[in-house]
Parts: sequence; C-alpha cells; structure tokens
Amino acid sequence: MFDVNVGTADRIVRIVFGALLLAMFFMVEAGPWGWVMALVGAVLLATGLASRCALYSLLGIDTRGSKAT
Repeated sequence: MFDVNVGTADRIVRIVFGALLLAMFFMVEAGPWGWVMALVGAVLLATGLASRCALYSLLGIDTRGSKAT
C-alpha cells in the first residue's frame, strides 16, 4: 500500500518519542491531553516500526538517504 519512506534517523526519533509519550501516558493521570499524547505516541511508534508514513506519502516526502527501490 505505502512504500517505505522513513529513513533510519527518522525511525529512531519516532520510536523513541512514541515510546516516551506512551510511557508518560501510563505514568501520569490521563486527562484529555493525556489521551491526545497517547494517540500521538502510538502513531509515532507504529510509523517508526513500520518505516512507513501515510502523511509523508501524501506530501511526497522521503527521509531515506538514497532513492533505491
């Protein structure tokens, strides 16, 4: 469906921040912003693990170093 468009550095940042946001959600009292934080964290973690970002595909962004297919 979507081609790989997330580079290594971008993946690492997404995975780290996604995991941190999810951990913060489970450690603090979750109000409305807590749920937003959890959703953003889950999306970042999922896109980092999958190396695919739908928004990047729509915008034509590719953070990989080379355009190898």
